[in-house]
Amino acid sequence: MRLGVLDVGSNTVHLLVVDAHPGARPLPAHSHKAELRLAELLDGHGAIAPAGVERLIATVADAVQAAEDKGCEEVLPFATSAVREASNADAVLARVKEATGIDLQVLTGDEEARLTFLAARRWFGWSAGKLLLLDIGGGSLEVAYGIDEEPDAAVSLPLGAGRLTAGWLPGDPPQTDDVRALRRHVRAQIARSVGEFTRFGRPDHVVATSKTFKQLARIAGAPGSGEGLYVQRFLGRAALEEWVPRLAAMTAGERAALPGVSEGRAPQLLAGALVAEGAMDLFGIDTLEICPWALREGVILRRLDHLPAVGPLPAEA
Repeated sequence: MRLGVLDVGSNTVHLLVVDAHPGARPLPAHSHKAELRLAELLDGHGAIAPAGVERLIATVADAVQAAEDKGCEEVLPFATSAVREASNADAVLARVKEATGIDLQVLTGDEEARLTFLAARRWFGWSAGKLLLLDIGGGSLEVAYGIDEEPDAAVSLPLGAGRLTAGWLPGDPPQTDDVRALRRHVRAQIARSVGEFTRFGRPDHVVATSKTFKQLARIAGAPGSGEGLYVQRFLGRAALEEWVPRLAAMTAGERAALPGVSEGRAPQLLAGALVAEGAMDLFGIDTLEICPWALREGVILRRLDHLPAVGPLPAEA
């Protein structure tokens, strides 16, 4: 069947269309993406402003039309931290459903972490052993750890690259004192959760998902996207530590000129780097591997798990 997964995130609204059936890997067929930056459209009371709601409705409507055009039998719509934490979330969800017919399911932070972990486990397989996963989104940082498809521990922290940039780094380039204050804040937040994971012992494999980690790995020397999905990509802490002060000294425009860094994500890259550096340091990670699959794939895989197998079982001899 052809499935669409509609991800209303803190940075983008992304429709991923895949051809899939139980027991097979989802094959991407189409991608429709629009930058919305919901995390930056909140008013002083933490509500999504009316103009932001109308932009969200228009963007979701465009994505639904794209799903219809591509022949999707089903669309799996979900929203993450920007909608989840908006003070008018219920009203926004009702307005979106009324205008587009789409009933956005708001994932909790724990669900985000667990579904992303499922995607990473399926990508790397059982041979990866005990898996530690890091994911930096626009609104939150997800961390999960486990040896099965369900993690033994999972947390979501309010350390998304978009959220931190808007709240802590107003300058371009940012002021040194602001960068240092954000660094302290990030590390204090992560340190509160480290004990929940270290009690399970050291992981066998550490992986990271999200655009932020992919861009950090790229500027640190990892192969570009043009070299294919199955090329291994790594990010080392030593290389990241060299890049953080360089990113802090750059304007957003200068960061956008770096290999693999998009103009829309460039303003957030420093905040993302501070989170990545803090997590790798506090969890004692020297090197991590980039996982091509993330939350959207986790949502698809979970849906496929609930579909009946294709074809009848073979008859007994």
